[in-house]
Amino acid sequence: MSKRIAILGSTGSIGTQALEVIRTNADSFEVEVLTANNNTDLLIKQAFDFVPNAIVIGNAVHYDKLVSALANLPVKVYCGEDAIAQVVAMETVDIVLTAMVGFSGLKPTLAAIEAGKAMSLANKETMVVAGKLVMDLARKKRVPIIPVDSEHSAIFQCLTGESMSQIEKIVLTASGGPFRGWKESEIRDVTVRQALNHPNWCMGQKISIDSATMMNKGLEVIEAKWLFNLNPGQIEVVVHPESIIHSMVQFIDGSMKAQMGLPDMRLPIHYAFAFPKRIQTNFDRFSFTDYPILHFETPDYKIFRNLAISFETMKKGGNYPCIMNAANEVAVGAFLEERIGFTEMPGIIEETLAKAGFMADPGLEDLVDTDHAARRIAKQLI
Repeated sequence: MSKRIAILGSTGSIGTQALEVIRTNADSFEVEVLTANNNTDLLIKQAFDFVPNAIVIGNAVHYDKLVSALANLPVKVYCGEDAIAQVVAMETVDIVLTAMVGFSGLKPTLAAIEAGKAMSLANKETMVVAGKLVMDLARKKRVPIIPVDSEHSAIFQCLTGESMSQIEKIVLTASGGPFRGWKESEIRDVTVRQALNHPNWCMGQKISIDSATMMNKGLEVIEAKWLFNLNPGQIEVVVHPESIIHSMVQFIDGSMKAQMGLPDMRLPIHYAFAFPKRIQTNFDRFSFTDYPILHFETPDYKIFRNLAISFETMKKGGNYPCIMNAANEVAVGAFLEERIGFTEMPGIIEETLAKAGFMADPGLEDLVDTDHAARRIAKQLI
């Protein structure tokens, strides 16, 4: 039988590529649920293309338009954040792909795990904010979490068949983004358009800005700590501009494993859906003759302060990662609206961390309160 998949955030970059994977593997996968927040037109088109069992629009303002457009389809239509958390528990869902952006992915992810659904996780903020809660619940419910980020998918693949106790360290690779090698004086005046122009990956706006500031890699560092039960000292970041080696694991005997391939997000999505099997694809293949030289560099933590902030936040733990994530989301939004400059974002995050209250062992409601408070502080600073 084919696996029935709920895609949370189907109109975003990951969501649309996941639908490509399903379309080309119709014998193996089918769409059960689609959700979006505001992009009603694309969601309607996806509904006609895939005819899922249910659709949810997060913003209730668009509900009537959706109901009217889909009146002749056998599709259930719901609205609101609570509905997103409810549909993931439907008996007809086998796999939940969390591709929502930011903190909004946390409650649906916890709801899906509580319902015992296999998780394909592309919402790194969920693990950054509440990694302990998510992993504790996943262990309790015996729910597999297959990461979809290319770096964490690479680590997961390298560790398949290995004992976790044999890990010495993991190496997360980073492209360096569009401003790799730039001087501090040059990076100060970059525009939104420049920051969105990633050299290797086609991504949504928020993740593209995070990649440009290297906050994306910082979030991945914290996510890796929870996904693979690592100490901060076991995580290293290396800049690899070709984005061919997606990440590596070094074992206690000194040997290393690397997962390689062309930069194509459909690969980790396909792997997560098919796991534990591998299914034939028609994706372009990597050739060493096309890339005779691969480069590796140490990140510039002075220029890309967000990466340094992330390591510091991970070490402090508690609700600090939640504060950092909230402040970053606010800062990225302000930069995209051209209300602050590119290099002002790290300062806003640092000031928010300094002003928000620390909590060593937060529960879910504590994290929700922390997120609200940190956003309020960051907005006041802006």
